[in-house]
Amino acid sequence: MSGTPEELAEVRGVGGTPEELVVEGLCKRYGDHLAVDDVSFTLAPGASLGIVGESGSGKTTTVRMLVGLERPDGGTVRVGGRDRSAPARGRAERLARAREIQMVFQDPYLSLDPRVPVGRCVEEVLRLHHPMEARAREARVAELLDQVGLGEREAAALPGKLSGGQRQRVAIARALAAEPRVLVLDEAVAALDVSIQAQVLELLNTIRREVGIGFLFVTHDLAVVRHITDELMVLKAGRVVEQGPTSRLLDAPAHPYTRLLLDSVPRRGWNPSSVSTSRRPSGA
Repeated sequence: MSGTPEELAEVRGVGGTPEELVVEGLCKRYGDHLAVDDVSFTLAPGASLGIVGESGSGKTTTVRMLVGLERPDGGTVRVGGRDRSAPARGRAERLARAREIQMVFQDPYLSLDPRVPVGRCVEEVLRLHHPMEARAREARVAELLDQVGLGEREAAALPGKLSGGQRQRVAIARALAAEPRVLVLDEAVAALDVSIQAQVLELLNTIRREVGIGFLFVTHDLAVVRHITDELMVLKAGRVVEQGPTSRLLDAPAHPYTRLLLDSVPRRGWNPSSVSTSRRPSGA
């Protein structure tokens, strides 16, 4: 499917309403630790939201609740008005939820079966979510791999025979095979070389323009955020401290924590000692 995000939103809407991802008051506690505290945001079709913060800020816990890998202690997650917060009832509902939101992890090797050729890894998703004739399924696998810049040679290869960048492209193709409305990318380019990062980011931008999928991009890399996202949400200790257009937050942050994150990025004239001082608790 191709077209502008606005056109795709109309096609995918229910009764003319875009099938947004709406998260309200999301909370998650582990014992005495409140990992996610009252997190709320929306993501429209074709939009891209970055979630940033230091390790332990609640980024990954938040997105794991969206895809169903963690159960929220409070709040709601809806796609197109359908509530995903409660446990899925039966296999059909679990599959329907999986089709709505797919996730690409930092290490694609862990999400790909090392014993199964790449083409079959993608084909398995089609078998699960979109039953079709064998010839049509084969053509769709080739189309998905071509969409991420891979061909017949890579389709026949085992994941271990591919480069890190190629494996990440396979993971993206595998996620796209489910035809999700939202694609969650959790540090999806963090382990790649800088040149490969740029290729994968450009690939993701192209897919977003052509397919109209909403992106949730979880990262600690603010340069990546500027390149790939429209909106930005900053988490600290599980809470949203600042949220708005990416360019505004990165160029003129209002919250001291956002400024601290920006000051922590090495650059010409960078003074790590001043950043370290800023991180110390007052009175230390």
